[in-house]
Amino acid sequence: MNTLRVKIVVLLVLAIVSVVGLLTVVLFYLLGPPPRSGRALEAAAQQVEMVVGLTREGIAGVSFAPEPPSGHVYERMTAALRAKLVKRGLDLPIVVSRDGRRAPLTVSIPIDGRGWLSLPISDLPPQGVPWKGLVRWLLVITVGATAVAVFTANRMVRPLVFLENAVASVGADGLLPELPERGPAEVRATAKALNSLSSRLKRAMESRMRLVAAAGHDMRTPITRMRLRAEFVADEEERAKWLSDLDELERIADSAIMLVREETGAAAPELVRLDELVGDICADLKDQNLDVTIEGAQPVTVRVSRFKLNRALRNLIINAATHGVSARVSVDGGSGDMVRIVIEDEGPGIPPSMIDQVFEPFFRADPARRQDIPGAGLGLTIAYEIIQRAGGRISIANKDSGGLTQTVELPKAAETTLA
Repeated sequence: MNTLRVKIVVLLVLAIVSVVGLLTVVLFYLLGPPPRSGRALEAAAQQVEMVVGLTREGIAGVSFAPEPPSGHVYERMTAALRAKLVKRGLDLPIVVSRDGRRAPLTVSIPIDGRGWLSLPISDLPPQGVPWKGLVRWLLVITVGATAVAVFTANRMVRPLVFLENAVASVGADGLLPELPERGPAEVRATAKALNSLSSRLKRAMESRMRLVAAAGHDMRTPITRMRLRAEFVADEEERAKWLSDLDELERIADSAIMLVREETGAAAPELVRLDELVGDICADLKDQNLDVTIEGAQPVTVRVSRFKLNRALRNLIINAATHGVSARVSVDGGSGDMVRIVIEDEGPGIPPSMIDQVFEPFFRADPARRQDIPGAGLGLTIAYEIIQRAGGRISIANKDSGGLTQTVELPKAAETTLA
């Protein structure tokens, strides 16, 4: 996993194990093998010398074997013990072996003319570098260092997890919930900064909405006065142009006020049969001579505001039927937790470089969308706000065969029988 927590754990484990392992090896080579190793070999050599002397003097009751006992032969220990015997004046081809893991360590001594004498001795310390012991020691250090590193890494990244959860809890309105200002000093400072940021952002958004609403409302009075004056224009063609422009201004003002209402208003959700709602919208738009076809609608229920969802879907379908020539609508209940509404049209589409701007207020794609169709350019923006606040998603993409595909996904309601 490519996470900061894992990187901290790996770094701490490598640092601890490397330092401890290096110190262990350096100390071993500086101090040499354990001092008791030489004394143990000396004692074993004394025992062998004594037994050889006794057997040469003919002590009765000692049994001999024609061959040394079978088992694992310890070559290095055998060589070390032979070297000790040579120093004591005995050059004997003795063999140190063990017949099984739990059997005692045995020294096999050749006696001239009699055979092999087996002498059990205590285990001798290993000679040279005890690699197995070093490996086990480093393994224990690794396990311990890993436990400490995991605990330390969790404590170190806890503030980052706090920030991640805070960002993930941003609502559809783009604001952070109030964060508790408790914990370490750094976490309290971060929570305080995020709360302050959220508060300033909320005030800025409210100020923007009040400005838009006030502008849309105040535009109505001069529009009304201009409409009255336009009625007295003598030239019929000129008067028609004035009235058309005033209608466009009035639609923009009404759409701006409607957008403010959608962003600031809250309506209680209710259980809605999505297939029936889409069917009613398509039937109503057909009566308005729009080319709208419903190709399939699986019965499915969502929990939303019926009035707001009706407005959002109506805006999307009208957008497809006017700018895109015709609209084909389908409702797919799906097998997961989301229901999907797909709206396809046969229009010219939108340039790929502008596809990410479709939900911006007053957006118009020219020449992909015709300018002779009335509209304020806020239909998609309002639909986007409604779908987002309902916990859903909306996306628009160009089709390979031409035209647009508008996809709306909404969370499916729990299984409930509608009255």
